[in-house]
Amino acid sequence: MLDLGLLIVRLVIGLLFVGHGAQKLFGMFGGHGIKGTGGFFESIGVKPGVTMALLAGLAEFGGGLLFAAGLLTPVAALLIIFTMLIAIIKVHGANGLWATNNGYELNLVYIVIALGAALTGAGSYSLDAILF
Repeated sequence: MLDLGLLIVRLVIGLLFVGHGAQKLFGMFGGHGIKGTGGFFESIGVKPGVTMALLAGLAEFGGGLLFAAGLLTPVAALLIIFTMLIAIIKVHGANGLWATNNGYELNLVYIVIALGAALTGAGSYSLDAILF
């Protein structure tokens, strides 16, 4: 059951990050694409905005794919954790903890889940288990 639980967590969280990356990279799912996200990044002091939007989108999209597949899970977790830490520092941290105030609650949940998977491993239903 542990391996099934890890698979479910990895798939849901990983695919959510794929979606977040697709918002930034391709403007999918209501996202603003590279230029729109880059403009937002510039407005909060993250420069150069378009380059940083590309890097953030790639980290989320690629990290999400790796996390969902259970491939290089510690690397995937680091990509997720890093992007969420930046989101806390640059966007949500000043608003406090709670999501109702646009705080960092959800970012913290993502960090804890990614860290937990990195520490426990991806489980038997993963590419890490098959390849390594």
